[in-house]
Amino acid sequence: MQINEKEVNGITVLEIHGKILMGEGDIAIKKKIDELLAKNTKSVILDLSSVPYIDSSGLGELIRCYTTMRKANGTLKLANVTDRIVDLLTITKLITVFEYYKTVDDAIKSF
Repeated sequence: MQINEKEVNGITVLEIHGKILMGEGDIAIKKKIDELLAKNTKSVILDLSSVPYIDSSGLGELIRCYTTMRKANGTLKLANVTDRIVDLLTITKLITVFEYYKTVDDAIKSF
């Protein structure tokens, strides 16, 4: 898994490429979010357009990141969420927890 970081209008966009799985993807996301919070970054969008699959550990890590950002008075939003990931969020009843948008631009406008 690879994470590319860019900033748009003061909002950090993390483009995630690859599966978010136990042991690799979940740890990489945790490290990146912790690094951003250490730099006092408070607005983050996860671009999931290139994420074909998330396992239970990856989903748990997304929840941890969301909670960590909230506790730091930050915001974590999802963008380019695939139908497969929407189904996963719906089945796990997390669809009401995460703010998600069809595009990164829509997510940026929501701030």
